Amino acid sequence: MKKACICWLLTGLFILSASAQTNSLELPPAGEMIELNPAAGGQVFEGIGAVSAGASSRLLIEYPERQRREVLDYLFKPHFGAGFQHLKVEIGGEVNSTDGVELTHERSRTDRNFNRGYEWWLMREAKRRNGNLTLDSLAWGAPGWLGGGKFYSQETADYLADFLAGARRVHHLDIDYTGIWNETAHNAEWIKRLRRTLDHAGLQHVGIVAADDYDQGGWKIVEDMKKDPELRAAVARVGVHYRDSQSPPAAQSIGCPLWSSEDGPWRGDWEGARRIAQILNRNYIVGRFTKTEIWSPVTAYYDTLPLPGSGVMRANEPWSGHYEVQPAVWAVAHTTQFAGPGWRYLDSACRRFAGGSSVALQSPSGRDLSVIIETMDAKAAQLLELSTTGWPGKTLHVWRTTRESQFERLPDLRPVAGKYSLTVLPAAIYSLTTTTTGQRKGDRHPPASQTLGLPYLDDFSSYPVGASPRLFADQAGVFEVQPRDDGQGNCLRQVLAAKGIEWSGHKDPAPESVLGDARWTDYTISVDARLEPDSDVSVLGRVSVIPNNTHLPAGYDFKVCANGHWELRAISTVLGNQPWVFHTTGETGPPLAEGRADLPPHQWYHLELGMAGDRVAILLDGRILATVHDRTHQHGQAGLGCDWRGAEFAHFSIQPAVH
Repeated sequence: MKKACICWLLTGLFILSASAQTNSLELPPAGEMIELNPAAGGQVFEGIGAVSAGASSRLLIEYPERQRREVLDYLFKPHFGAGFQHLKVEIGGEVNSTDGVELTHERSRTDRNFNRGYEWWLMREAKRRNGNLTLDSLAWGAPGWLGGGKFYSQETADYLADFLAGARRVHHLDIDYTGIWNETAHNAEWIKRLRRTLDHAGLQHVGIVAADDYDQGGWKIVEDMKKDPELRAAVARVGVHYRDSQSPPAAQSIGCPLWSSEDGPWRGDWEGARRIAQILNRNYIVGRFTKTEIWSPVTAYYDTLPLPGSGVMRANEPWSGHYEVQPAVWAVAHTTQFAGPGWRYLDSACRRFAGGSSVALQSPSGRDLSVIIETMDAKAAQLLELSTTGWPGKTLHVWRTTRESQFERLPDLRPVAGKYSLTVLPAAIYSLTTTTTGQRKGDRHPPASQTLGLPYLDDFSSYPVGASPRLFADQAGVFEVQPRDDGQGNCLRQVLAAKGIEWSGHKDPAPESVLGDARWTDYTISVDARLEPDSDVSVLGRVSVIPNNTHLPAGYDFKVCANGHWELRAISTVLGNQPWVFHTTGETGPPLAEGRADLPPHQWYHLELGMAGDRVAILLDGRILATVHDRTHQHGQAGLGCDWRGAEFAHFSIQPAVH
């Protein structure tokens, strides 16, 4: 996710210039009809996919069963909603991969756990809804023990092979593809090593996608493949990210299918739907991409995190069960409900016209046809004519999406003198199809949105050892439920001793985990904490912005160090050039309060951070350390933090503030 597309995301421009058409099919003159000619040929369509990565699906597994089932149906059930035909998941590396940390299956050389995290569950549920779904995987980061901190090593190749083998052995999931290292310069020799490793492990069926890069280096893999026959044989699909539908002639002639293996507008509202409609058509028309994968399928992470609202759906209120089926769901459905992997594009009808574009696809049997039309840049209604050269004139069933009405069935079209005529509105999506396979608009009614009620209590006693506690979203480090050393029940422990192998220049902060409702205003956080020597712990309140960099979240930070030093800070937000894309924060000004307390080592201490109006109070073992008046932060979430030496937390509580 994410750098190459920032400029066009901010400007909202998706209009391709005339100079960009050197790689596209010919732009038809104004008024020319669209020709449905199977003899014209075209490439095989490989499906529309979703990318669950960057901790984007974290909160979905916390949903009540009924609403969770409904969200999954909208995402993956054929002929119901988006109906994604491909699912790529992150191979968790326990580093921050955009909106949090995804858990690893191998925390050390001797550790094997193929039940950590939620991606296994998501793959099973998606496959249960669509048995023909393609499964895919990709690492963003990796545990630091691999290759002595070097990603491109034999240990990492074995690590990826173990993930794929574990999916089959433990979860009965055959993953069809794997990538190398997300948005990081590739290593050709290592790709060949990975191919040999997979083959040796009995995973010959798993294709390698490379290089999943986002800048000009993303096409260097093509140059390397042309020079190296072994590399060419090792790479099953060339995958790139956010190419604005462009690909060079060298890529189009390599003889290897091209995938836009991460794409999308990072939003699911009508503007997101508009862009998705353009992307899905133009990725083939211009770039000859046979598959497009969208990040993310569902916004199942807190809006305080980077890239809020990226999903085609929203589901980040597990406490209420509320979710939103956004217009982007139906923009995807206009392709997935009318054509599947194995259909073939008809190049004669894959073209741009004034204000829009069209693609046509023919079923493997040759008996059915679907045409997807978007008119997002059109200024007025226009008449389109579709000829039926070499095609029997069957009735076309018509579906339309506009801002006002999504996935609406219209009257059928029948040919007259070998032509279909259709008046298309501006800023609309149309699907015309001969199929009668049950296209429909799923109709479920989620509960209303509501604030997470207080008090919120968790003594971590209801979880199995190793579990991630409900609603906590780790941003660095891993906070797991573990038994207390003193035998007094369970605690929440940060279990990693150091950072892992980070991706694409990203740098993790110190360990921190957040939870709750950003609409919270006045409340008190209480927790028991045990510090390691030379370590520190933090209680975070009114958290409103969480960066994916080394800085603390914007909010109040009550920190206690093992040497007795304590301080209260208001962490202010400093916005970069793209504030809604990559948040950055900084510590501005001196602490609001600081001091020193007598803290004998290896003991438990009770910390409190209370916020009511402009009054902020901090307490240690029931003793008030400081009360200040500050208006920097008015609302936000709660959180816990520590350094890499580790800490334990117990008896966590969030209570409404007493004014």
